[in-house]
Amino acid sequence: MSRILRVAGWALAALAGLIALGVAGMAVAARVAAAPPGLGVRDGRLAPCPPTPNCVSTQAASNDRVHYMASLPLGDQASAAERVRAALTGEPRGELLADDGRYFHALFRSPTMGFPDDVEIYIDEAAGLIHFRAAARLGQSDLDMNRARMRRIGAAITEAAAQ
Repeated sequence: MSRILRVAGWALAALAGLIALGVAGMAVAARVAAAPPGLGVRDGRLAPCPPTPNCVSTQAASNDRVHYMASLPLGDQASAAERVRAALTGEPRGELLADDGRYFHALFRSPTMGFPDDVEIYIDEAAGLIHFRAAARLGQSDLDMNRARMRRIGAAITEAAAQ
């Protein structure tokens, strides 16, 4: 019986070691994952969402319930860039990577493992709209974190326009 318990203990220790290696591997992958190609604005459009459910975009088809979110009204054009900048920098665990006054790219990380999410915002003056795209760099699901983040950022931009 004691031999069985010893073998079971070794097996559990080995399993725990494999799990720890997997978690460490995910943490390393989260830190070194490069931005996907194709970010930015091309012909007035942000990159399309991948087929995975960890991306939302105002430029996805309106019948795409997984990816689509409504764009924001531009409001006062003179203050639009400042409102976007303030909303992005007001979100926790974010870093503004690009800001030319019309296009913004920020990197956000999840609180526990540091998984990276790219957020892009494009001020489309011609259409009078603010478009955005938010996508996880890794995995399949983000537990709707990007949708929730963009709701908060969108609300901050809209509230600032109303003041």
